[in-house]
Amino acid sequence: MHDHAPGAGRRRLAWALAITVGVLLVEAVGAAVTGSLALLADAGHMAVDALGLTAALVAAMLARRPPSLHRTYGLGRAEVLAAALNALVLLAVAGFVAVEAVSRLADPPPVPGVPLLVLGALGLAGNLAALAVLAGGDRHDLNLRGALLEVAGDALGSVAVLAAAAVVLTTGARIADPIASLLIAALIAPRALALLRDAAHVLLEGAPRHLDPAAVHRALREVPGVHDVHHLHLWTITSGRHAVSAHLVVTETARVHCGSASVLDAAGDALHRLFGLTHSTLQLEHGQHAEHEHPC
Repeated sequence: MHDHAPGAGRRRLAWALAITVGVLLVEAVGAAVTGSLALLADAGHMAVDALGLTAALVAAMLARRPPSLHRTYGLGRAEVLAAALNALVLLAVAGFVAVEAVSRLADPPPVPGVPLLVLGALGLAGNLAALAVLAGGDRHDLNLRGALLEVAGDALGSVAVLAAAAVVLTTGARIADPIASLLIAALIAPRALALLRDAAHVLLEGAPRHLDPAAVHRALREVPGVHDVHHLHLWTITSGRHAVSAHLVVTETARVHCGSASVLDAAGDALHRLFGLTHSTLQLEHGQHAEHEHPC
């Protein structure tokens, strides 16, 4: 599933949510029957992921709403907010699982190995199916990336459950269950932190990571008729939508109107051709005007 049509992300999320809820129900019943903390941790992780996928799906729907007078960029940032929320909740889950696992290390309760093995295998199969649905979309969408990281964490959690079941069956070591739970928490936390960092970078109007602001500044300075560049800002509106604004100080003889020889068209073409920036806001001014501007 590699389509990038406007509704493709929503379809991916809907399918992933359906699969995740199905596996969650199986694991929740299994955790109640077996008493396994590792299985309960994975089920809890999947419950949070189901909520996260629901938030991501709602955010993807909101992002399709057109701009308005009060929300001139539309609601595209809803996807980034959903990604940040998912990251925060994942960190909370990782902390809870780690604390509970540590408390069980000294006296781990008995866990039946065979049901744990079967349920872990079912969970892994469902996670792999959800990963296949989401694969590819995360390259273009931070919201989908958050969803994929959640499902990937689930898959790794299922692998940890399988490992714990194998140890219990072969050696009878009950401590394998809390150790697997600690491993699940350790797998969740770094990915959640990375997602939170990227979401915060967008929300704090950081320059897109794939763009070099200095290179953009040089490219604008090289446009014929441009004497200087200031107030250059680069930011991400939402996943895959980047914007730039700048003040271009032009010479007295530069053409400032539209047309093939104008500074405005030449600068916009350079931004598009060199950096893929199609949303640009450029103010053209003469040198004396810059002296009256307030710094920002």
